[in-house]
Amino acid sequence: MNEPILQVRQLVKRFGSLTATNHLDLTVVPGEVHAVIGPNGAGKTTLLGQIAGELKPDSGTIHFNGVNITHRPDHHRVHMGLARSFQITNLFTEFTVLENVMLAVQAQDGHSFRFWRPAQHDPSLREPALAILEEVDLRPRADAMAASLSHGEQRQLEIAIALTGQPKLLMLDEPMAGMGPVETQRMIEILQELRHRLTILLIEHDMDAVFSLADRISVVVYGDTIATGTPEDIRANEEVRQAYLGDTFSGPTTGSETPNSPAHGSEKPESGNPGSGNP
Repeated sequence: MNEPILQVRQLVKRFGSLTATNHLDLTVVPGEVHAVIGPNGAGKTTLLGQIAGELKPDSGTIHFNGVNITHRPDHHRVHMGLARSFQITNLFTEFTVLENVMLAVQAQDGHSFRFWRPAQHDPSLREPALAILEEVDLRPRADAMAASLSHGEQRQLEIAIALTGQPKLLMLDEPMAGMGPVETQRMIEILQELRHRLTILLIEHDMDAVFSLADRISVVVYGDTIATGTPEDIRANEEVRQAYLGDTFSGPTTGSETPNSPAHGSEKPESGNPGSGNP
């Protein structure tokens, strides 16, 4: 196995009497799509919040590219190559699709938004933004208002914004949540293309998507990792079947639910997102 790009060791995060991550371990290697699955409230979003630097762990360590980032602020982690999307889409809906991505490119370059209007036609912002929109299959919608996008297209735009930081590791929190079959398939195809140039850490309830995308899967229950392995390993793991997948699970499901799990897209933000009170 390659040297890990991300290594989480014995991570603990408590909210009062509730332990959201309980001595959790996670290892992600470069170039893989690593899915994290588990029941609602298992601590998955809290885990991402700690990796991204939005939440401070009570104990444990987080190493990224061999560097201990446990106590580094979130903006340092972004500059090191960490990027994250959220369960709640957050876009400038009064701007066009292209303008949203250009603003993100401008922010990555450290420029002030005070000079945004004169910069709208700057090729140093426009060209990389258009290239990223091509990657997420939104180039034809570049001039559309963000408010007019479908839910699936908004999630594509959110990923485009995350890509402006040229991340080494892209963390996605339920990118398929709330999507229909056509939008879900489009997102799977986009992620299949992105996997060729970056590492992806994916939280997702849609088992069809997880088993078609993931190289490895970690299962989190009650804040701890109970199993990590290939999709075939996880499918055959009796403890995982009893705790999450269900005894009848023998392969990708025909819908977007797992037999013994909540409906796809129903997990509320666990922590670290605006308005969230459920770690």
